[in-house]
Amino acid sequence: MRNQIVLSLFGIVWLVLLGRIYLLSVQSNTKYDDLAHQNTIKMDYIAPIRGEILDRNKKPLAINKLGFKIRFKPHMTNEKTHEELNALIDVLLKQLPDLDREKIYKTYVQNDSPYNHQYIEVIDFIENEKILPVYSRLNLVEAIELVSTPKRYYPYMELGAHILGYVSKANKEDVEDNRVAKMVGSTGKSGIEKYYNEHLQGQTGHRKIKVSAYNEEVSELEYVKPIENRNIVLNVDIELEQYIKTLFGADTGVAIVMDKEGAILAAVSVPEYDLNTFVSGITPQRWNELITDINAPFTNKIINGLYPPGSVVKTGLGLIYITKGTINEWSTYSCTGTMELGNRNFRCWKHTGHDKTNITKAIRESCDDYFYKGSLNVGIQAMSDNLTRFGLGQKTGVDLPNEFIGTIPNKQWKMQKFNQPWFIGETLNTSIGQGDMLATPLQVTVFTALMATGKMPIPHIAREIGTQKYSPEPLDVLDEKEKKKLPIIRKAMRQVVSDPMGTAHNFINTRVQIAGKTGTAQVIGISQKTKKRLKEHELAYFKRSHAWLSSYGPYEDPEYIVTILVEHGGHGGNAAGPMTSRIYDWLYKNKYITKLQ
Repeated sequence: MRNQIVLSLFGIVWLVLLGRIYLLSVQSNTKYDDLAHQNTIKMDYIAPIRGEILDRNKKPLAINKLGFKIRFKPHMTNEKTHEELNALIDVLLKQLPDLDREKIYKTYVQNDSPYNHQYIEVIDFIENEKILPVYSRLNLVEAIELVSTPKRYYPYMELGAHILGYVSKANKEDVEDNRVAKMVGSTGKSGIEKYYNEHLQGQTGHRKIKVSAYNEEVSELEYVKPIENRNIVLNVDIELEQYIKTLFGADTGVAIVMDKEGAILAAVSVPEYDLNTFVSGITPQRWNELITDINAPFTNKIINGLYPPGSVVKTGLGLIYITKGTINEWSTYSCTGTMELGNRNFRCWKHTGHDKTNITKAIRESCDDYFYKGSLNVGIQAMSDNLTRFGLGQKTGVDLPNEFIGTIPNKQWKMQKFNQPWFIGETLNTSIGQGDMLATPLQVTVFTALMATGKMPIPHIAREIGTQKYSPEPLDVLDEKEKKKLPIIRKAMRQVVSDPMGTAHNFINTRVQIAGKTGTAQVIGISQKTKKRLKEHELAYFKRSHAWLSSYGPYEDPEYIVTILVEHGGHGGNAAGPMTSRIYDWLYKNKYITKLQ
């Protein structure tokens, strides 16, 4: 009896187990299969199309050309011969024979992996016109995937290179916190493209979809469009950029045209380079050519070129002398052509001297001796502090990345940098924009704008960022005494170009009445033993001074500032005067300037 009970219990347990197995494996199969088709939510991100960059007249400066990426299915490197991969490359080359077999093969092998289940990109971009005739044939090949994609293109190639910047392949650092860069594989690397990258690149959209365990789409739960095509309109007139570039000819240097509010109509740094070179990746050979070129085409000289400003700073220093020292606009110094200090002679550019000289004459004729003696009256600290307040030795705030600061030297600066004391002779050198003083062309432009209007503008390339206007307010940095004395400086700047004794008079020929200041910035020291200095044209090219002319016009009611630097151009008026005249004539002809004075 007991054995029968035990056997019965065993029998019941086995019947229950068998019933459960039957229920799970047969009866519930349909139920769980249905659940398997509905058990995963997937987020599919959509890449935005990058916004375009336009000039002030809506001419396209940076656009997107449409084309295709080509991708191969993964896992074709399992066998040693890679027979399937080579056969697929043959199929592709039959339709597109201009492609590089070796590059395609190498790219695929480098990116294939047993752990990768995504199609592998072997060609990052082919133009629409090349692929459309063969699109249908390639699209029938299951192992090939064609994906529509945009590519950045710069229609004017090298023109405006240093302000536009370029888009290029994103590196690990670029994609770390940037989903868009990771998806599209590129990002802004310099210029406007980099500074406004977040705006231009837009934001990803997405599709939230329900997929089965087999990764088959069941339904779309949510769709959010990408935020894209966010354009930027610049203040730049690309025709003016082109015109200025032709004026430079074979010379190197910088020209900036800015209105009194800080809007930059043109900013030319020559030589330039073709921006399209960088979009798909530059060759090592071309990169080496750019960075070793003695004329530095890759350097944005507008904000990264550091030069001795020379005599262009005499306008601001003159304002400091007559407002911060013990002299005024009627005070005079006698210039004999040289000033003795200790065992050294500090020479004026005019070896016969300028005789009695007040501030107006000193600026008009660029008398070095006046500024030597005036610097001893106010001292280096007052010079340094106020020149910095006037915009030198600090960033201008322009909407370009990596702006340089420059140098306005003083005692503290020298001690920190060289651990050496300051000498009075260095104060004299600073007073004529030489020695350790360095400035960018854009800083000099802002500095000149301050002398012209009494306000310090914040220079800006962008005019419209999407639907928002961009026009930062100029800064009020002058005190009341400086504002009261500023007309004296402006009158002297007018005489630089209008008076027969002015340093730019013989070289300016424009219908617009302008004012300005020349500068001849030495790049080499001149020995005390040299009795007769060589003229600029007699020096070897790289020993010649940099030539400056920073101006504004019209004189009575300033609207525009034009700053020109010609590297190793010699005398500022001679090298930059004719170019300055042509630019003002262009502004008048094209109705930017509507009155002549």
